[in-house]
Amino acid sequence: MTEVQQIPSCVEKWDFNWLLHRATQRVGAVFADEIAKFGVSVRGQLVLEALANEEAQRTQLKLGAMLGLDKTTLTSELDKLERAELIVRVPDPKDRRVRTPMITDRGRELQKQARDALIEVERAYRARFTDEEMAVVRKALITLADGEAPVHGSCI
Repeated sequence: MTEVQQIPSCVEKWDFNWLLHRATQRVGAVFADEIAKFGVSVRGQLVLEALANEEAQRTQLKLGAMLGLDKTTLTSELDKLERAELIVRVPDPKDRRVRTPMITDRGRELQKQARDALIEVERAYRARFTDEEMAVVRKALITLADGEAPVHGSCI
């Protein structure tokens, strides 16, 4: 019987970047599975959340910048949401090339239900920590998210 050779990069790792990445993968997968029950993606829910906020009634271009989504990614997501009748894109009366995505009543209801489900998922993760530990985790993540390094790609 031959011994299986382990590749060093695949052996359990404990460096900071790897741990953050693995935690993001695990938590993200659970969020993605939960949100899929509503027929949207995590990115789609992010868009619906932004559109449900009255302040976020922006052109597609401004919405994409706010969410950290490039034009192609945002357009694809808006197309899916529009086909599902969760949003409509309203032409700007001053410039027919400009569209403002607006959440529909159906989209608003789905967004609220999905948000509540995701809150429960988050609550389950937070329950693994004491209040004090959660305060430390939250503070650390906020500090990391507010770093000096440039951000590449979308927020989701």
